[in-house]
Order: sequence, then C-alpha cells, then structure tokens
Amino acid sequence: MAILCTAGKRPDPALVAAIGANVRIVPDPAAADELLRRDPAAVLVVMGPDIDLDAAVGFAAALRLRRPVLGVVLVRHELELTTFTAALRSGVREVVALSDLEGLAAACKRSRMLSISAQLPSPSQTSAPGKIITVFATKGGCGKTTLATNLAVCLHGGGSRRVCLVDLDLAFGDVAISLRLVPKRTLADAVAMGGDLDETGVVGLLTRFRPGLECVLAPVEPGDAERVPPAVVGKLLEVLRGMFDYVVVDTPPQFNEHVLKALDCSDIHVLLTTPDIPTLKNLRLTIDMLDLLNYPKDSRVIVLNREDPDVGLTVTDVEQVVKSEVTARIPASTAVTAAVNRGLPIVLDQPDHRISAVIRDLAVHHIIGLDPTPPPRRRRFLARAMGRGRHEAQ
Repeated sequence: MAILCTAGKRPDPALVAAIGANVRIVPDPAAADELLRRDPAAVLVVMGPDIDLDAAVGFAAALRLRRPVLGVVLVRHELELTTFTAALRSGVREVVALSDLEGLAAACKRSRMLSISAQLPSPSQTSAPGKIITVFATKGGCGKTTLATNLAVCLHGGGSRRVCLVDLDLAFGDVAISLRLVPKRTLADAVAMGGDLDETGVVGLLTRFRPGLECVLAPVEPGDAERVPPAVVGKLLEVLRGMFDYVVVDTPPQFNEHVLKALDCSDIHVLLTTPDIPTLKNLRLTIDMLDLLNYPKDSRVIVLNREDPDVGLTVTDVEQVVKSEVTARIPASTAVTAAVNRGLPIVLDQPDHRISAVIRDLAVHHIIGLDPTPPPRRRRFLARAMGRGRHEAQ
C-alpha cells in the first residue's frame, strides 16, 4: 500500500495513477502517521505539492529512525535548491516536479524496490565488507576512466557481483559521458546530507548502468566541485563498502584531498602509466609519495596502458624506471576509442578482443584474487609530503 498526503479534496487522477496501485489518500502528515501506525505493511508515502515543506520534511525526519524501511517521495510545483537540501537532510528519498508524472512513477518504483531490499539481510550482515579499488595516475590522458569503467564491468561479472563506479574527478569527470548516462543526481547532492549520509541517502545518488552495476557521477554544474568536502568522500566510500562487493573509484590526475581520502579508504591502488618518459616520471613520484604516506606496497597494482613496441620503451625499461613490477600490460589499439565513442566499455563492445582479455585477467586474478594488507586509516607525515602543515586524515 502507498499513501498520498494531499490537502486537496480531489487529487488529480493522473497523480494517483503515477504512484501506483492501492493508494490511500489522507489530508495531512498527522493522518498519514496515524494510518502508518495501523498498517505496518505500508512502505511508501508521497507528500503532495500542497503540503507545507516544513511539515513534509518533519514527517520524513521523524519516521527515518522509527521506520527506516519507509520511503518518502516529495512532490513540488517547482524544484528549488533549498527544497532539495531540506529534503535530503530529512531522509526524503526523492523530490519530483508535479509536471513530471513519469518521473514520479519511476521514483515511487525505486522507493518500493529499496524498501523491499531493506527488509532483506544487508550485505554487511551476510558477507564480508566490499573492496574499494582506486584507479590513479598523476598525468591526464592515460586512460584512467577507460580502465575504471572496464574494470567495473569485469568485476560485475554479468551480475554475479554488486559493483559501484564512483567518478571522483569532480571538475572534469567523464564516467557519465563514457557510459552514455544522464546525471540526474551527482556526488554534489551528498553534500546536503553531510555526516548523516547513510545507505538510504546513497541510494538516491546512484545512477544505474546495468542491474547490479551502479554509478555515483561527478557534478555537472560549474562550482559544484568546490562544494564537496573530502570528509563527504570518505563517508560515501565507507557506506558504499557495506552496500557493494566492489567499489571502483576513478580519480583526477592530481594528489588532492579528495584523492588522498579515496586512497585512505581503498584496499587496492591501481596505478596507471603509459610508455613515455614524462608519464613514467610521474608514476615514479607517485610511488615515492605512497611510500612516504605509509601505504602498503602489496596493495598496488601497476598497469602499463597503450603498450606499443614501436615507441622505443619495453616493459623492462618501464620497470627499471619505476622500480616496480608491471602487473598488467594493455596493448595500444584504436578499438578502445571506437568502443568509447559507442558509449560501451570495450569488454562489452568487443568481449573477445585481446584488450578485453587483459582487463578481465586483471580483474579476476589481481583484484578479486588479491587480499592485500589493509591500508592504514591515518596518513603519517602528510604535512611534509603535501607541504601544507600538519594534517591527519579524518
């Protein structure tokens, strides 16, 4: 059963139909609360556009602890930032415009599915916490997003494992465009939840690529990247760890506080390079930095991308420069670019391609089969490394 809370005497039949079957109509939040007390099976309440915002979010906040399985969807005449902020803080799952009945129907369906899932044992109760894999390089253009998206698909295994792909390149993220996704919600929407970020809030941030393969996309509005504090990134990743078997993090090509927070949370660091001297120099500096920050060496996986015998550097040359063993070698091929232009990871677009085979082997044997030493939860000597004063990761 669903409950529609509306002060109008005759709610729009189209609005009622969008909510779904078996809808009970009540005039205010107090009546909705009373009906919920009598019917423990109800899992969805839709707050109509004529219900006062403070009353609607107060209702959601009160029910959040008492009845966490319940989903509240808020309908408004106009969508404003203040409305989204208040709604997310209170525990409202989604906010939909009155004119978007199709969006309302989808929001109600998602909320019902989440409520049903919440009544089942959570992943943290039935299995070990998931692994977080951060893909990183300090030089742009190495293929981080391509590797991250393909790794996520391989780890997903056609639906046998739950995977989330996080685009942490907050200013110039490419996960959405690479997978042809429409970012209705992004990581910037987590800011309003702050320290209250939990599984219910995180579900509202997810964009689905495949069933069981979800994405948290980078902000799309100018200036949103600066609003995301590193603490929110850390909290988000720890919540995702409890929801998914694997969390793959795509990063910007720089050591910033957001990247350091991701590295702190990660079980595996995938370090990407290409066979050219400037990129190899940057990888060598990256490895030195990770050593200085006391990250365990056995958590690292080094990937040589776009290997080409014609460029004059062999894998042996690469290993001598970076003083580390290369774990995987991905050959250069225009097939990768062609797959990206079609909006598909190459492991889906051309599963029999040699590059697809290399990435699958990387996922299966070096990530799924790898059990590294857990990374330290605090970074030591970060002040010396970053040159910005004494600092400890929160």
